[in-house]
Amino acid sequence: MKIHGKAFKYGDHVDTDVIIPARYLNTTNAKDLAQHCMEDIDSEFVNRVKEGDIMVAGINFGCGSSREHAPIAIKASGISCVVAKSFARIFFRNSINTGLAIMECEEAVDGINPGDEVNIDVSSGTITNVTTGKVFNARPFPEFLRKIISAGGLLNTLADK
Repeated sequence: MKIHGKAFKYGDHVDTDVIIPARYLNTTNAKDLAQHCMEDIDSEFVNRVKEGDIMVAGINFGCGSSREHAPIAIKASGISCVVAKSFARIFFRNSINTGLAIMECEEAVDGINPGDEVNIDVSSGTITNVTTGKVFNARPFPEFLRKIISAGGLLNTLADK
C-alpha cells in the first residue's frame, strides 16, 4: 500500500475530543463526522484536506475517550495515514479496526513540516519527505494487520472470509 499526500501537522496529546468534538457524536455517518474533524484546533482543515493527505503528530495522539468516531472522522476526511511519535493504545487499535493506516516514527515527525509532500510505503515502513528528500524508516505492521487496513477495517476483513 503506497500513499502520497500533503502533510497536516499537529502537536502532542491531541485527544479524541479535538479530533471529533463530542457535540457531533450523535451520528455514526462517516461523511458527517468528517465535516467536523479537527475543527476545534484547525477550523480550515476540512476545507484544505484532500484525498490521500497525511496527518503528522507528536506523542500520545488519540488520547482521551475510546471512541471509534475519531479514526473514522480522520479517514473519511481524506487522510490516508497518520504518522505520530506515539499513539494512545485504544486509538491505535480503533484505527486498525476501522482501516485507518497509522505509523509510529519519531524521526519522520521531526523531519516533516506542514505542507510537505510525503510518500509512505506501508508495507516496508518507508516514509519519504518528497519536499526535502529525507527518508525515514518506521517499523511496518505485520501482514495480518496490513490486510485489515487494506480491507478497510476488521469488519470488512471478517466479511471477506
